[in-house]
Amino acid sequence: MVIIVQARMASTRLPGKVMLPVLGKTILAMMIERLQMIQHKATVVIATSVNPEDDIIEQEAHSLNIPCYRGDQNNLLDRHYQAALQHNADVVLKIPSDCPLIDPQAIDRVLTYFFDQTVTPDYVSNLHPATWPDGNDVEIMTMACLKQAWENAEKNLELEHTTPYIWENPQLFNIGNVTWETGLDYSMSHRFTIDYQEDYLFIKRVFEELYPINKNFSCDDILDLLERKPEIYQINAGYAGVNWYRNHLNELKTIQPEQTKQAPVSQ
Repeated sequence: MVIIVQARMASTRLPGKVMLPVLGKTILAMMIERLQMIQHKATVVIATSVNPEDDIIEQEAHSLNIPCYRGDQNNLLDRHYQAALQHNADVVLKIPSDCPLIDPQAIDRVLTYFFDQTVTPDYVSNLHPATWPDGNDVEIMTMACLKQAWENAEKNLELEHTTPYIWENPQLFNIGNVTWETGLDYSMSHRFTIDYQEDYLFIKRVFEELYPINKNFSCDDILDLLERKPEIYQINAGYAGVNWYRNHLNELKTIQPEQTKQAPVSQ
């Protein structure tokens, strides 16, 4: 089983975001540390581009003793497939590098669901529909499923975002979804992902508050912190619900307008 973390320096809204500092480490290093806390056994691979500006990503991977695959900047589907192929993966997890606060327990819950099914699903996520706070994105697929997408996907959004071909074609795949066990839906109200400067300030503050006390802090610990210190929640609250879907509503059959929001006008 391989966890593939897509990472690159080029970002129109927050360039170099994965290498921003938090408590003397990088955002990417903090995220890798959280991925290594899961109970299931998996190999973590960083998948970046061949572009020269991403040399620093490869250097960071080496410093973390994590394998690094380099491929096409824009074809993330090919990058994931080739990285999985290189590491002889039978099961592939896609977890983007903009989720540094991802809860290891959320990953384990989705994995447990995947492995507990009588018939192995092709694809399982906690995103369709999403219920966890944004930034706890877990997508699991068999290698055969990823290969089928790689062979057949043609649209730019399918290549750029890796998995839309799968979840947009439920008639072709055995698809499962895991909802947050609380019964709540914070996917549009709580933002733990990084895409804007305010996100970085929020994530940095959460790590500064929780990491020194318990490195393996959970989603519940973050929510408790936000209850105690609502000013932290407000740092990036204006971007809650903003995700990439907003740019592709006319192309996505399974995504509804209420599942995304436009960024504030100032951006």
